[in-house]
Amino acid sequence: MTAQVKIINGKYRGAKLENVVLPMLRPAVAGAKGDYVTVDASSIMGEDFAKIRVQVDDYEYVGDAVTETQTAKTETDEQIMDRIEERFEILNEMTRATVNGDVRAMIVVGPPGVGKSYGVEKELAEAGMLDDIAGRPRCYEVVKGAMTPIGLYCKLHEFSEKNRVLVFDDCDSVLTDELSLNILKAALDSSKKRTIHWNADSHKLRNEGVPNKFNFYGSVIFITNIKFDNVRSAKMRDHLDALMSRCHYLDLTLDTMRDKYLRIKQIARSGGLFKEYGMDHAGEQEILTFMLENQNRLREMSLRMAIKLADLRRMSPGRWMSIAENTCMKVR
Repeated sequence: MTAQVKIINGKYRGAKLENVVLPMLRPAVAGAKGDYVTVDASSIMGEDFAKIRVQVDDYEYVGDAVTETQTAKTETDEQIMDRIEERFEILNEMTRATVNGDVRAMIVVGPPGVGKSYGVEKELAEAGMLDDIAGRPRCYEVVKGAMTPIGLYCKLHEFSEKNRVLVFDDCDSVLTDELSLNILKAALDSSKKRTIHWNADSHKLRNEGVPNKFNFYGSVIFITNIKFDNVRSAKMRDHLDALMSRCHYLDLTLDTMRDKYLRIKQIARSGGLFKEYGMDHAGEQEILTFMLENQNRLREMSLRMAIKLADLRRMSPGRWMSIAENTCMKVR
């Protein structure tokens, strides 16, 4: 029997889909605006809609077919939190390895607001303490935001020495620019000698004393919300596949609303989320329960949202839920 999904609340190109059961072609994955599931909607929309991606706010898997996602659905909360914790422990270990030069390049993929950057920056900051004590420039830098190709070339030159680490955090413009991708591929090449070229005249390079070519011995960590496997552009796919072949690719496997919620619960349980608020266990559970019960209405399921709710609870203990409905939730 073909695996099916019940779309309780979803939409396709603005059209609402509610309480319909359709054949599932691909399990739900996280996208820029929420979760998406690929289905065969030909039975209700016509044969031209035999394969569409539906944005889903609420859904459940049905049917007897055993799929990877359905198996994952049977995981207990504790098993999911253990899986997620292991992935983040690997992230910390791999980050330390980039400082040591044992790992040249790593791509870290996961949804926004789950602590991808925090763990990386924490490990690098600890490594950078020795540089601070010795009065040397720190061995790493975290670059955020837009990045032009020539800006990327210059930044790689600045961190081209061995045991230096360059972190690109949400610099997704690099992944949509062919020239930037080619520069990045050269920096992350698996050969012992990685030479990067800029084969065009540039006032910027001359003014900053940057050569038209140099050897890169540093390490790179690229943190992004974009799952490379989900990119549809054939042209970009070739470049991204080439990057994946050069790098360690760590997917934090936080693909469902349940995964994201349990990641928040995991951090709260460890004492690292609400510590500064001085909450007791009951207060923490109040926020977590609120997030769980309103998961389909919250604007996002993230650590940032948990902190927003904690701020509101501290500001107005008696009315924080009402305020949250107006500031943190989608309009019904």
